[in-house]
Amino acid sequence: GVVDAQIAAIGITNQRETVVAWDRDSGEPLHRAIVWQDRRTARRCDELREAGHEELVRERTGLVLDPYFSGTKIEWLIREGGVPRDAAFGTIDAWLVFKLTGEHATDFTNASRTLLFDIRERRWDPELCDLLGVDPDSLPEPCPSAHVYGETSEFGGSVPVAGIAGDQQAALYGQACHEAGLGKNTYGTG
Repeated sequence: GVVDAQIAAIGITNQRETVVAWDRDSGEPLHRAIVWQDRRTARRCDELREAGHEELVRERTGLVLDPYFSGTKIEWLIREGGVPRDAAFGTIDAWLVFKLTGEHATDFTNASRTLLFDIRERRWDPELCDLLGVDPDSLPEPCPSAHVYGETSEFGGSVPVAGIAGDQQAALYGQACHEAGLGKNTYGTG
């Protein structure tokens, strides 16, 4: 049925490291999503660490090399999963934005958990993308969390998708931590 026209906008929150690959034209998924808990790229992370790449990764992303993060999952989809390098890749928020609006976009909080995003420059890092064989053009456009990503007709009328925040950032806001010095703590989901 038609949803009340009083919906001003919708937002998306998600667990940040799960990866989806889809066809840019049809929007159809090209492989099963690889969830945040999946450890299939542990050996690859060890190889990258042993080759001396961890300091570069840490400097640019603030992260350590671990299969928890999305970059090596995308590399696996390309190398082992048969997904074309020019497919669209993204975390669950990017997938939802694409399905709702047709746009290929993500927010900084989700991009920051990929091993591919320079957190200071706020852009996909060409050197890290090259290291993992990921075409930066296959990744979603990174935007601020409070941003209109597009509009959807899924809820009746034209409703903006006007915000994305990863689960921890969304929980911080949800716990009313709106001022400097406030904090929250999360006790495990895995």
